[in-house]
Amino acid sequence: MQTNERVVAEKLLQIKAILVNPIHPFTWASGWKSPIYCDNRKVLSYPYERDFIKSELCNVLFTEFDAADAIAGVATAGIAWGAMAADQLKLPFLYIRPKPKEHGLGNQIEGVVFPGKKVVVVEDLISTGKSSLQVVKVLQDAGMDVIGMVSIFAYGFEAADTAFKEAGIVYRSLTNYGVLIDLAMEKKLVDASTEQLLLNWRTDPANWKG
Repeated sequence: MQTNERVVAEKLLQIKAILVNPIHPFTWASGWKSPIYCDNRKVLSYPYERDFIKSELCNVLFTEFDAADAIAGVATAGIAWGAMAADQLKLPFLYIRPKPKEHGLGNQIEGVVFPGKKVVVVEDLISTGKSSLQVVKVLQDAGMDVIGMVSIFAYGFEAADTAFKEAGIVYRSLTNYGVLIDLAMEKKLVDASTEQLLLNWRTDPANWKG
C-alpha cells in the first residue's frame, strides 16, 4: 500500500536526497557517525519532486495547523520550503537565523514579527530536536505562539519525541526513518543484517561506530 509517507521516502531515495551507506558511514556536524545522510536541499533542483513535496507540506499545514497566522522557516534549509508553503497558503513568512546578525539591525528573526499570532515552523529534517526547539524558543521569546512544526524527514529518535513532548510542541514529518528502512528492504537496497545494523543505530546514534 502506497501511503504518502512511503511516496515521499521513495522520491527522496530516487533523487539521492537520502543516501544509505552503513559500510562507509557519514559524519554529522555533531561528530556522530550515521549510516544515512539526508540532504533535502537536493529536492529543490528537481521541479516535479519539489512540487510534490511542496504539495504534501501544504496539505499537512492546511489540515493539521489550519489556525496558523504565519509560517516560519528555519535557516537555511527550511527557508525555501517555508516560503513556498506560505506563498501557496497565502500566509505571512519569516525565517530564523541560528544566531543574531553581528551587523545591521542584529536580527535573528527576519521578516515581520507578529506578537500573539499563531505560527508553524517548517524544518527540512528533525534529528534530536535540540536545534529545532531552540528556534521555537526564539519565536516564543518574541511573543509569537508556536502551534507546531512540520519537517520533510525525521529520524524518529526517542530523544526528539521526549523533547517535543516536554516543550508542548506538536510536530509532524512527511516521512521518517522507519518508513525509509522498510522501503529500502522492500527494494532490496539493504539485506536483513544491514537492516538490523540500521535499526541499532537509531537506538543509540551517539555511540554507534558502524
